[in-house]
Amino acid sequence: MTPPEPRPLLVVDAANVVGSVPDGWWRDRLGAATRLRDAVARIADTGLPQLPGPLDVVLVVEGAARGVADTPGVHVLAAPRSGDDAIVDLVRQETAERSTIVVATADRGLRDRVTALGAQIVGPRTLPYP
Repeated sequence: MTPPEPRPLLVVDAANVVGSVPDGWWRDRLGAATRLRDAVARIADTGLPQLPGPLDVVLVVEGAARGVADTPGVHVLAAPRSGDDAIVDLVRQETAERSTIVVATADRGLRDRVTALGAQIVGPRTLPYP
């Protein structure tokens, strides 16, 4: 018997997604990242139009947003340094296990790095945030 295919992985570049909405996030980076976490938790079961659920969701945070905790449906990865580097490392690790990895970001450099590893890209506005 063949083991079941792992669920698709959605990796969210929190700084890039939060930064795409000019709502004063810079005054409360932790709060903005927490709101994003809660918003993407709602799609863990249902997925996105271009990525049916259920999904494994990883929210990558950095800097002042490092205090965000996991919540049901979303694992939070606090990048020790660069969030982009943490995302690339995660995608590299997961490509051996999963056939579908999608990164939510508009960062061109990051997009190039993760698509070279086989990941797909969706833009920040694809997510239910704010």
